[in-house]
Amino acid sequence: MNILLIVIAIVAIVLLFTGGFVSALNWLLWVGIILLVLAVIVWLVRMISGRRSV
Repeated sequence: MNILLIVIAIVAIVLLFTGGFVSALNWLLWVGIILLVLAVIVWLVRMISGRRSV
């Protein structure tokens, strides 16, 4: 019975970490999308305004 409890505890810990990593990656995905949109907006504004950096 002790071995069964240890296996259940290990599976629970692995699932907990996996869920945490998935949440973190999901959050980072949204941050990346927002930064990409901001970069495109800034690039478009620079192209429209005609500024040329050397």
